[in-house]
Amino acid sequence: MPRILLSSKFELWDLNTDCCSWEGVTCGDAIGPVIGLDPRYNKFKGSIPSSLFTLPSLQKLFLQGNQLVGKIDEFLNASFSNDHLTGPIPKSILQFPRLEELYIGDNSFSSKKLDMSFQLNNLRGLDLSNISLLIESHKSLAEFPKLESLELRSCNLPEFPEFIKTQDKLYRLDLSNNTISGAAPYLHLFAICRLENVDASDNNLSGPIPNCLGNLSTLQYLDLQGNNFSGILPKFSKASQLWFLKVSKNRLEGKLPRSLVKCNGLGVLGVGNNMMSDTFPFWLEKLPDLAVLILRENRFYGQIKHLKHKISFPTLDVLDIASNQFSGELAIDYLNATQLRSLKIGGNRLEGKLPTSLANFIKLEVLDLGNNMIHDTFPFRLEKLPSLKVLILRGNRFYGSIAKFDTKRGFPKLRILDIASNNFSGDSSIEFLQSLKAMMQVTDGDKAPREYIGEEYYQDSVMIVNKGIKMVYEKVLTILTCLDLSNNSFHGRIHEEIQILMSLRMLNLSHNSLSGKIPSALDNLKVLESLDLSQNKLSGEIPPQLATDMSKVLNVELKPEEEKIITAPSNSFGLFSKEFAKRHGLHLLGTTSTWFLLDIAFYSSNLFQKDIFTAIKWLPRPETRNHECNTRDLSSREGSNAHRTLCTVPGYWFTVA
Repeated sequence: MPRILLSSKFELWDLNTDCCSWEGVTCGDAIGPVIGLDPRYNKFKGSIPSSLFTLPSLQKLFLQGNQLVGKIDEFLNASFSNDHLTGPIPKSILQFPRLEELYIGDNSFSSKKLDMSFQLNNLRGLDLSNISLLIESHKSLAEFPKLESLELRSCNLPEFPEFIKTQDKLYRLDLSNNTISGAAPYLHLFAICRLENVDASDNNLSGPIPNCLGNLSTLQYLDLQGNNFSGILPKFSKASQLWFLKVSKNRLEGKLPRSLVKCNGLGVLGVGNNMMSDTFPFWLEKLPDLAVLILRENRFYGQIKHLKHKISFPTLDVLDIASNQFSGELAIDYLNATQLRSLKIGGNRLEGKLPTSLANFIKLEVLDLGNNMIHDTFPFRLEKLPSLKVLILRGNRFYGSIAKFDTKRGFPKLRILDIASNNFSGDSSIEFLQSLKAMMQVTDGDKAPREYIGEEYYQDSVMIVNKGIKMVYEKVLTILTCLDLSNNSFHGRIHEEIQILMSLRMLNLSHNSLSGKIPSALDNLKVLESLDLSQNKLSGEIPPQLATDMSKVLNVELKPEEEKIITAPSNSFGLFSKEFAKRHGLHLLGTTSTWFLLDIAFYSSNLFQKDIFTAIKWLPRPETRNHECNTRDLSSREGSNAHRTLCTVPGYWFTVA
């Protein structure tokens, strides 16, 4: 057994004992020979010892997930994915007849061409992911008679590799994140094999999804999201083992096939970002293990009201039905209050009050109710939710104050609160600030682990308005902290206590009626990246240090001695929106009326001034005056009219200003 650099659990290897008893070593029988080495995901550093490849019977070698560097010498068989290896792909890899598994993905090999004219009769698994490949096709195609797993993720492939069509033993195929375009030419071939796992997501595949996929009795995992598939979703009447199905971000139409209820083990169903039109699929309640249901950005419609008034989805963890056409009152009695983690119903036409039972959803982390027509006061009862991290109420009809908080309890984990564009009023109380417990906790973003809200099969996203621009975070870091109270009717001063929210990264208080001076305490928010105080009634000077810090953050030059208020960014509402009419309607009406009256006074005087002046006896009747007198008197009156017109212009100016 060759000596190698030991670390982690392999430090326990005792060189005085039989190596066949060591962890990670596989022998052909009780005393040898060594046929497999598996020191994956440990702390190996440096180059690969050439002595590893002197083992005559070695069949499997897994070194991925370490920190190996440098070039690879010619060797027989190995797995080096997720390392930092360079140089050309060794030819010996492709010429070793005993090789069963080859995993060299996620490296930096310089050679991009892969000759597929070789034979590896024993190869069962092949992973070349994240290597930019130019697979050369030959009349004599590669022969992998035993190939079961093929992973070519992120290889810049423009088309389906030809050799795939001869692989009738595949059960796992990953072609995701390539540039494959056109119809899926070989997917129909898989109807005769035992395919279990298919991932062709994030390509440019088009046409209908092959119906044969729904007839695969062995199919368990199907991910086709991020393509250009059109037509209707196939029936999955025979895919009884299917547990993962995502076809989001395509151009699918029609209704959800009712045959999905025959997929008894279906746990993840994602059809978001299509053009499907249907009512809420309460019939999916027949699926006992459904955990993730994504219907967002389609054309689903109607009321979400279960006539049976019972829990229909006992295992549902995520419900995302945002940006559809659902209407009526918000109902949640069909959801399991002890199970649901993420509820996104924003961008619909829901109205009425929030159900009081929302306070019972103890595992809820994300609640997005934005852009509906909900008419209610602030949901103080949601303080009872111990896990709530994201609360979006923007764009509704919420009203009243936000001052009645239980400061002892508060929101222990809430880091994103967006209540913008409602009818909230009153003072933004100190009690409100003190209730935001999680926003007081300082986190070192550079040293903190990059953790996201969500789980493996569903990553929560959130839309945040920053400096008047809508930004969608496809993944939400657990340390992201935002507070948006803009476009309401809050008044009073900005409290110095705002400084207790030490983890704030975005703060938007714009378009309210806040007054007084800008508190210097804002400068104590050391991680603040965006601050918007525009369109208020603030006075005084911008604190010098805050002006310096914000000039870096906003990338503009602020002058604390000259500027009296913070200028607003461009408005984000449309010309014909209700918000535009609310703010500028009177201005437009006054301007229009002034112009109208001015035009009448100016233009009609030339047309009718002779008759008008005669009627008011500024001129005698025509039969008593000659033409010369009329002309002289008319000129005198026109001079007076010009004087009145000049006086009208300043009046118009002050009206518009």
